[in-house]
Amino acid sequence: MLPNNKLVVAISSRALFDLDESHKVFETEGKEAYCRYQIEHEDEPLEPGVAYPLVKKLLALNEALPGSPLVEVILLSHNSADTGLRIFNSIQTHGLDITRAAFTSGRTPYGYISAFGAHLFLSANSDDVAKALEAGYAAATIWAAPSNPNADERQLRIAFDGDAVLFSDESERIFQSQGLQAFTDNEQTEAKTPLSGGPFKPFLSALHHIQQHFEPDVSPIRTALVTARGAPAHERVVRTLRAWGIRIDEALFLGGMDKGAFLRAFGADIFFDDHKGHCESASVHVPTGHVPHGVANVE
Repeated sequence: MLPNNKLVVAISSRALFDLDESHKVFETEGKEAYCRYQIEHEDEPLEPGVAYPLVKKLLALNEALPGSPLVEVILLSHNSADTGLRIFNSIQTHGLDITRAAFTSGRTPYGYISAFGAHLFLSANSDDVAKALEAGYAAATIWAAPSNPNADERQLRIAFDGDAVLFSDESERIFQSQGLQAFTDNEQTEAKTPLSGGPFKPFLSALHHIQQHFEPDVSPIRTALVTARGAPAHERVVRTLRAWGIRIDEALFLGGMDKGAFLRAFGADIFFDDHKGHCESASVHVPTGHVPHGVANVE
C-alpha cells in the first residue's frame, strides 16, 4: 500500500538539472567559489538534466486520475538552502510541481529517503546511491542517454533487470561462482520456490498499485522485465512474480543477448540493471540507472 496513496520518488539536483558547469567551479575553485557562482546566477534557469524527462513523465501521471495525486517528486540535494535557491527557481521556471526538498550543505542526503517515504532515489552521485542501497532503499545512478523514442508519448515505461534488482542475487551468486550450467540446474530444481525480493521489489509493487486503478490497455504505466535469463530458467521468475501478486506487462527472456535494441523497441523511459556492462550497452539506446547492488558489484 502506498503511503497517502502516492508513489514518492526522490531525485538529486544534479540528476534533475544540468549542473556540470557549476560542479566544475566547485571542483576547480572550491566550495566558497561555488556558492558565489550559484548566488550570482540564481536568476538564470538551469537546463534540464539526464533525469528531467523522466521526472516530467512521473509528474504527468497526476493528470491521469484528477483529484487523486498518484506521484510526488521530492528533491534531495547536497546544496545549501542559499545555493539551492537557484534550483528552486529553475523548478518554478520549468513548471515542475516539486514543493518538498532537503538541502544538506555538502552532506549526503540519502538519510532523508525514509523520512519522506520515498520508494526510489535517483542520483548522479554513485556514493549516495550505494549508501541508499545499503540502507535497504531502491536507488540508482542515472547515466546519460540519447533522445528517448518514447519521450513524446504520455505512457511511462519502466524496464527492470531481474536478478539483484527485482530479485535477490541468490541465483546470480551461483552463476558467478559455479557457471551457467550450475545456475540452470539450480533454477530448474528451485523452479517452484519463489526468489527473495531485491531492492526494487517495493518500487515495482508501488507501480503495480497505481496500475490497479486502470484497465491494462489504458494504464499510464507499462512495465517490463528484461533479463539475460532464458528457458528453462524463466519458470522460477514467472512463478515468483505470481507469488508476489505483482503484474509485469512484458517479460523478455533474452538468453544472454544484448538488451539495448530490445529496450529501445519497448521504448523504456528508464531501465534499471546491476551490471555496469549491461548499463553501458543499454545507455546507448535508453536512459539507464545503474544499481550497484549484489555480487556483480563486489570488487
